[in-house]
Amino acid sequence: MGKSHYAGIDIGSNAVRLLIKCLNEPGSAEPLSKVQLVRVPLRLGEDAFVDGRISKKKGKQLVSLMKAYRELMEIYEVSAFRACATSAMRDAENGAELVEKIYEKTDIRIEIIDGREEARLISSDLIRSLASQTEDTFLYVDVGGGSTELNLVRGAELIESRSFDIGTIRQLSGKVRDEERNSFGDYVRTLRSTYGTLRLVGTGGNINKLLRLGAPSERANVNSLPVESLQRVADELRQYTPEQRMQLFRLKPDRAEVIVPAADIFLLVASITEATEIIVPTKGLADGIVDSVCPILP
Repeated sequence: MGKSHYAGIDIGSNAVRLLIKCLNEPGSAEPLSKVQLVRVPLRLGEDAFVDGRISKKKGKQLVSLMKAYRELMEIYEVSAFRACATSAMRDAENGAELVEKIYEKTDIRIEIIDGREEARLISSDLIRSLASQTEDTFLYVDVGGGSTELNLVRGAELIESRSFDIGTIRQLSGKVRDEERNSFGDYVRTLRSTYGTLRLVGTGGNINKLLRLGAPSERANVNSLPVESLQRVADELRQYTPEQRMQLFRLKPDRAEVIVPAADIFLLVASITEATEIIVPTKGLADGIVDSVCPILP
């Protein structure tokens, strides 16, 4: 392939992603460039949050997918990679057993990371990019299928980080506990009262899709979504079934189901913090995983 390649595997509650990047020449605007992204919606959270374990069928599918990802990484001659599993595998009683099976079959060692490590990986690129902006305080909100990660960033420092078991698949499955929901709201209120004005940063596939739906005429240049536009889009999507959303808004089946619960979480945080916009970067957890194995990045 000529260039050095690095990869990250993000095993989420909704989808499993493989991201491969190549190392650019010194002095390039971006140290790493994306060359391949594969996303497969296995919906592991449907098993983990309802039954407490990954079913035999989905476990077999995950093993097959890891074999395919291993082959793809070999084609790209990946120098180093890291595979991380989040909320669904954390909750599944057979998560560790499945990790061992995948390692035996594919030689891919999966880390089941906790919420704090997940939050750190998500915010690492933001912290580097905001290193010179010391006055503003940013609340980084990552809404996943099983959990929502909150990171408070000021300048180059991660000040606070919390993970809550509130995610889109968990909400659709009716498995979000009232105590967790109340704790989430109380924590955001505490951040608002302690740190004052917070600028929201949203990450994940749902907020990127909501951005495109909320600002279709400017999507090539927009990197922030007005909260009023998010509310309008959410209200419109709410009127339709997932099948109708697929047809009317060209959404993939799994995205059509989870996009409204995701919007509701972002709107709740925006309401509590009184934010008027949500900054939407293009990078997420998979990027953070790749960056963590690249030797030139801190």
